[in-house]
Amino acid sequence: MDEDYGFFIKNFGPATTREEVPESSVDRYRNRLPNQLLQYWNEYGWCGFMDGLFWTVNPQAYEDIIDHWLADKEFYSQDTYHVIARNAFGLLYVWGEKSGYCLTISSSLGHYSRRASKLKGDNLDFGVRVFFSSMNPEYNDFGDLFIPSLKRLGKLRADEMYGLVPALALGGSIDIEKVAIVKTIEHLEFLSQLSPLTDWGFPKI
Repeated sequence: MDEDYGFFIKNFGPATTREEVPESSVDRYRNRLPNQLLQYWNEYGWCGFMDGLFWTVNPQAYEDIIDHWLADKEFYSQDTYHVIARNAFGLLYVWGEKSGYCLTISSSLGHYSRRASKLKGDNLDFGVRVFFSSMNPEYNDFGDLFIPSLKRLGKLRADEMYGLVPALALGGSIDIEKVAIVKTIEHLEFLSQLSPLTDWGFPKI
């Protein structure tokens, strides 16, 4: 285990859920995603951490959702985007083949935030290490709802997330009583159809 992933494990603890990554998935993303990420997949699998607070994921499952959400954005044609991780509430971490970790999407809020990146080539491997070593459990909570949701609803399976029902776009509210366990891909597809993503407006750091 390298120092960067070791620091990530120090912050999040060992995986609480693990799925082995098939060789076909590694082959699918070879020369599209950095070798460092594929190496992590081979060594550690796709995992859930802290009883489902943070997940590394199969990008293929999110391809249609990303295309639907980003197709009307001016930057969509500038890169090819893949979801490489998410949190328990559908915050998606998006990696650009050219630009590295460049985008986060808050599915619950219907917002996105872009990140400027100057990483290229072999530096994208370094970008993967930085992505994991800088990941923060606190940032992955949503309105301090994770622990109450975990206690009230139980642990998430690999294909599940905590969602607001009804969704905010339909007049829902950020309240523990509105949180339910939902199927991740189905819920994200539903949210993507409610309204277009809007820019968070944060600086492009």
